[in-house]
Amino acid sequence: MVVSSDPESLNGITFSHLFDYAPVFVASSQNPLADRDYIDADDFREQTLITYPVDRSRLDIFNQLLIPAKVEPKAIRQVELTAVILLLVASNRGVSVLPDWVVREVKYSSDYVTRPLTKNKITRGLFAATRDEDLEKPYMRDLIQFAGEEAHRLQSV
Repeated sequence: MVVSSDPESLNGITFSHLFDYAPVFVASSQNPLADRDYIDADDFREQTLITYPVDRSRLDIFNQLLIPAKVEPKAIRQVELTAVILLLVASNRGVSVLPDWVVREVKYSSDYVTRPLTKNKITRGLFAATRDEDLEKPYMRDLIQFAGEEAHRLQSV
């Protein structure tokens, strides 16, 4: 099983919806954008964007907002660990966009602010990609069901 936010049409592979999530803007409470109700693409023009070191096309911030708007951040800094991204954001060395389920606890810290991307909020799905021959195995069905249920439970907490 592979977890992905980009379901494809592949022979022999089934994508099972697990849950929806929202990519959210994360910034220091000292950042000039902290007072905004939501963040648009143009707001990134003067920001250092901290991302994971993967191709832009695989990052929600780029494929859902910046590339379609033809906006480039002032600078991009790549970091492998979420904890380090959050430390850099808290020290006001940049901003990031992370899934809401990753930053669930951050929104309760006075060091950070989280804001939706765009007025209408961007939402994405997370899917389990499974080989068709494995999909009917009881442990695989149970794993997919449990993952979806647990995600829904955590989102309501």
